[in-house]
Amino acid sequence: MTPMTSVDPSGEQPLRVALLGCGVVGSQVARLLTQQGDDLRARTGRRIELVGIGVRDVTKPREGIDPALLTDDVHALVTRGDLDVVIEVIGGIEPARSLLLAAIEHGASIVTANKVLLAEDGETIFTAAERAGVDVYFEAAVAGAIPIVRPLRESLVGDEILAVMGIVNGTTNFILDKMVTEGAEFADVLAEAQRLGFAEADPTADIEGFDAAAKAAIIASLAFHTRVRGADVYREGISEITSSDIAVARELGCVVKLLAIARLTDDGRVSVRVHPAMIPERHPLASVPGAFNAVFVESREAGQLMFLGPGAGGAPTASAVMGDLVTVARNRVRGVAAYGQSLYADRGVAPMGDTRATYLLRLEVSDQPGVLAAIATVLAEHNVSVQTVKQTVERRDDPLDVHEEADGPHPSAWLSLMTHTTREADLRACLADLSRREFVRGPVRMMRGEGF
Repeated sequence: MTPMTSVDPSGEQPLRVALLGCGVVGSQVARLLTQQGDDLRARTGRRIELVGIGVRDVTKPREGIDPALLTDDVHALVTRGDLDVVIEVIGGIEPARSLLLAAIEHGASIVTANKVLLAEDGETIFTAAERAGVDVYFEAAVAGAIPIVRPLRESLVGDEILAVMGIVNGTTNFILDKMVTEGAEFADVLAEAQRLGFAEADPTADIEGFDAAAKAAIIASLAFHTRVRGADVYREGISEITSSDIAVARELGCVVKLLAIARLTDDGRVSVRVHPAMIPERHPLASVPGAFNAVFVESREAGQLMFLGPGAGGAPTASAVMGDLVTVARNRVRGVAAYGQSLYADRGVAPMGDTRATYLLRLEVSDQPGVLAAIATVLAEHNVSVQTVKQTVERRDDPLDVHEEADGPHPSAWLSLMTHTTREADLRACLADLSRREFVRGPVRMMRGEGF
C-alpha cells in the first residue's frame, strides 16, 4: 500500500486536519487541537493545523471556536484535496459514511468515533482505506477514554482472545448502580439520569442496548478476527429490570449489570450478545460504579486483563480521539499506513439459542403439595438442571388475590431457581412449558448469570 501523501523530512509542511461535528465531543477536540499545538508537534514531528470544522448550522454560537473555521458545506471541506486527516464525530450512518468515503478518496486518513457506522458498514470504510493506503483509527467508538481497541488490535494480536466481557454504556451502568445502591425503581433513576445529563431525552439507544450492541460488534470483530455486524448481536435492554430483580440478585451475592459479551464457543464460533446479567460481587466488573465503563479480557497466554475508566462525555472521548490523531499523524509524517482490519478467520456467529449460561428463574406458583415436584419434572424434560431453590410463601389479605383451586384457596409461593450451565434454547422451551401450567401464576421472570 502506498499512502496518498509524501514524506517531508524538513517538518515545515503542517498536517492539515478537518473536524466533522462540533458538539459535545467535537468542541473538546477543537479545544485540544488549539491548546496542545506545541505538544502535538513534538509528539508527531509536524505542526498540526485545524483547517475547517463541518457543522449543520454555522450561526450557532460555539464558545472558544473561531467562526472562520466553520462551514456547512461539509462535502467541499472533505474533498478539498489537501487534507491529511479527517476527524469524524457526527455519528450515524449518513451523511457520515459518504463524507468519510469522499475524504478517503481524496487521500485523507480517518479518525472516527462512529460506532454505529463501523458496526453496520465498517467493511466499506476499511476496504476503501486499504485501497487508498490510508489509516482508519477508532478508539473513541467503543469505550470513550478506555484504551480497548488498541490492545485488541495491536497489543494482544499475538495472543488468542477467548472472551471479552464489559460494561460499555455509562448510562445503563449509572441507572443499575443507583438501583443497586439506593433500591430505586428504573423509571425514577432514568429521570434522574436525564436531569444530570447522563441520559438523552430519548434514551432508547442506551437503555434498550443498541449502543452497547454496536460496540460489542466492533469488539468481537477485533478480538476474533472475523466480521461481526450490529445485526449479529443478540440484544436486550434494561427497561424491564425491577427493584425486586435487583434485591433477589443481592440475596444471591450478585449485582446486575448490562453486559456486552463476546466469547469463543467450544466449536470455534463467536457468541456475541448484550443483555442484563447477574455477576458475583467478587467479580471485577461488579464494583464498577456510576457512569464508568470497564472491559474484562481473557486471553490464552496473557490471562485476565481489565480496562476501567470514563466511557463517555466530551473530554474523555476527545482524549481517545486525540490519541488516534497522534498515531495517524506519525504515520503520515513517515509516509506509511498501519495494518488495516484483521479478518482472516471466518468463524461464524453462533445463534443465541446455542449460548450456554446459568439462569435465575423466578415464578409465582400455587403453594400446594406436588407443585415443586411438577416443576422439577418440567425442568428435567428440557435438560435444565437446578443448582439451588428458594421458596417464599405469600399469604394475601385481599380475598380477590387468593387463587381458588379445586380443593380450595391457596396462597402463592415465589420460587427462585438457579440453574446449572444450560443451553439457552432448552431454557426457553422450559419457560414456555412452565407458562402453560395451571399452577404457575403469571409470567416467569428470567435473568442470566455470568462470571460464576
